[in-house]
Amino acid sequence: MLKSILIDNYVLIEHLEIDFHKGFSVITGETGAGKSIILGAINLLSGQRADAKSIRQGADRCTIEGHFDISSYHLEDFFTANELDIDLTDTILRRDLSSNGKSRAFINDPPVPLAQLKELSSRLIDIHSQHQNLALGTQPFQTGFVDTIADNDAEMNSYSLCYNQYSTLQKELSDLKKQASASNDDLDYIRFQYETLQQAKLSDGEQEELEEELDILEHAEEIKEQLYRASSIFDNDEGGVIGNVKQIVQSLRQASRNYTDAEELAERTESVLIELKDIYAEASDAAESISFNPERLQQVNDRLDLIYSLQKKYKTDTIAGLIAITERYGQQLDMAGSFDYLIEELEKKIKSAEKEMKQAADKLTATRKSSAQSIEKEISTMLIPLGIPNIQFHIEITPKEIYDETGHDDIRFLFSANKAVAMQELSTVASGGELSRVMLSVKSLLAGAKTLPTIIFDEIDTGVSGAIADKMAQMMQQMSLDGHQVLAITHLPQIASYGENHYKVYKEDYEDSTRTGIKVLNKEERITEIAQMMSGTSLTQAAIDNAKSLIDNNGR
Repeated sequence: MLKSILIDNYVLIEHLEIDFHKGFSVITGETGAGKSIILGAINLLSGQRADAKSIRQGADRCTIEGHFDISSYHLEDFFTANELDIDLTDTILRRDLSSNGKSRAFINDPPVPLAQLKELSSRLIDIHSQHQNLALGTQPFQTGFVDTIADNDAEMNSYSLCYNQYSTLQKELSDLKKQASASNDDLDYIRFQYETLQQAKLSDGEQEELEEELDILEHAEEIKEQLYRASSIFDNDEGGVIGNVKQIVQSLRQASRNYTDAEELAERTESVLIELKDIYAEASDAAESISFNPERLQQVNDRLDLIYSLQKKYKTDTIAGLIAITERYGQQLDMAGSFDYLIEELEKKIKSAEKEMKQAADKLTATRKSSAQSIEKEISTMLIPLGIPNIQFHIEITPKEIYDETGHDDIRFLFSANKAVAMQELSTVASGGELSRVMLSVKSLLAGAKTLPTIIFDEIDTGVSGAIADKMAQMMQQMSLDGHQVLAITHLPQIASYGENHYKVYKEDYEDSTRTGIKVLNKEERITEIAQMMSGTSLTQAAIDNAKSLIDNNGR
């Protein structure tokens, strides 16, 4: 239940605080007084889009704050799921708007995403704005209404899961077919590139080996000359290194006979001698093996030229990069070859998902058709005392051409207010007053199905008067007796007289501004207000007497 609302610096409201009560309350006021402004503020608490233009001129920010008693509505799951503190008797919803266009939402003290505020408010308040009468004729509203009355949450969730799975698979199939088509278009190119790289028979590390070999081949004579020179220094008849080291070893051996430390020196030198002999042998072998080979030089140059050209073509600096590109082309060729298989497997999954989706949709259709019959009876029963005694009302449910988010049902409300007139779509044949009465009946059913704490009607009495208005007021009063807090913004004295609480919205002009306010009327003020609603600015005794009679007969 909405306990109170605080509004600061919103449009024409500088500061407003007002308490609300259980039961049926009415809000009246002259046209332009600001009733829609107060409703707009409440809409902001419902998560409606904020506009910096809504901030009162001269102010930097505005605040709308609503206090709710939620102790009877079992909303603990929401607060637990969103990790929010809960106060059952005083839950606070707040919107702050800044002149820079920024908007913040709060539940109790913590800031929350606007979606959270919207979700919670949707479980606390239902606001019937004047444009909703037009929404009554739209298929989304009609489908949602039937589903609510049918209590189709479980069936709708089941269908949504199946539909989303089916839609996802359909998209995957579409994407896969596009890939297959693109792959086929590029297949010859990919195959040519792959075969070109394959024919090169590249191996990792090959480039470095070839570049090293090329360097040797290009300098073979110079290398051979230097190796021979080194070999001759190691061993020649005129004092080669190896011969001299041998003599050193011999001298150290002789010295060790009388000087024991020389033995160690001899062993170390002999180790050096062994190493020198190995170096000499390898150098000699290398000198013999290295020779200028023009054929091999050409082969190495040709191979490196191929490698370099491939690297330039495929924009990489290494053979490893070329090998990776080769593998990628190979994978693309493999994929191209498997597209038919993948498409076939995905089509099997789609067929299975479609079957599950259709089964879920059939269950949804069955519950809708079953509920539609009872809805027709209840709506008709409500509309007869509202001045449509010859009401014909039918909910037509026919299959759609395709399955969509709501199922496979095309739901249309058919209506006729006269015996001899065939039913047609509600939106095309119902007058404004008839739409108002149908909407009130719909809201009455919704209130019972959704157990909404607070219902606000903004001039739902549009297009009606007299006895019909009286009946509509009784219906709203009954909704309040059924446990709902009902607030009705009205211009009709018949409806205003039924209010358990009566609020008047007024506008005051000051030297530099105009401000909107609201106040609770006592009985005498109510009489005057309702009398003025009947007679206009010229207040007559007859109007006052009539107002007293209305309040005494209808008020509580």
